[in-house]
Amino acid sequence: MGDLNPAQAPIDAPLLLDRGDGTRLAFRFRPGRGPALLFLPGYISDMKGSKAVALDAWAEQTGRAMLRFDYSGCGESEGDFEDGTLARWRDDALAMVDASEGDCVLVGSSMGGWLMLLIALARPDRVRALVGIAAAPDFSDWGFDQDAKMRILQQGRIEQPSPHGPPMVTTRAFWQSAESQRLLHGPIAFDGPVRLLHGEADADVPTWVSQRIAALVRSADVQTVLVKDGDHRLSRPQDIALLLRTVETLMEIL
Repeated sequence: MGDLNPAQAPIDAPLLLDRGDGTRLAFRFRPGRGPALLFLPGYISDMKGSKAVALDAWAEQTGRAMLRFDYSGCGESEGDFEDGTLARWRDDALAMVDASEGDCVLVGSSMGGWLMLLIALARPDRVRALVGIAAAPDFSDWGFDQDAKMRILQQGRIEQPSPHGPPMVTTRAFWQSAESQRLLHGPIAFDGPVRLLHGEADADVPTWVSQRIAALVRSADVQTVLVKDGDHRLSRPQDIALLLRTVETLMEIL
């Protein structure tokens, strides 16, 4: 991960990467042995979430390279959240991959699990393995009923209550972009190891989504782990421990 130099900023401040249009993306990079972990947050989330921080602490303890960042308009990155689209945030992640060196392992949470699949397809020579946490590809389709889809198109945006914090805003631009990036209709051409973690008590992403990913990914090395009492976030201590064990075991075979 050579171009992402941690000496560019004070230790507590994020580093900044120009995505190519003047918008600067905040990131934190921990040097170490590769392949590097790249964490992809979920919708309305950022690199300071408990799973990202726990993975970074594990990387520090084990001498592994770790990169976490915020999409444009999210967390500490520049931009307006409502200007964000799935394609724009995919391109943010690709900018991070392209500014770095060496192979990477993508860890995607919820929407980040959709992005990890798109990135793996776009950079097959750089991505060694995938770890999904309640991965949510195509949620613009199955995650909204017909009435919500019509309101998004007619009104330009909708707000929906979220049990995880402030109301979830979805813009027409995001929804249309997401619809153009759907993946669950055919084979997903990725051949590396894939690990999918999913809580059976997830009220946001049904478990069939992970099972569908497992069926569509071309790789023969795919494992799906269902956590019977796990919710969408999978951020309880036991869930974090499962994630770390999964990543550690996966990294040992790469």
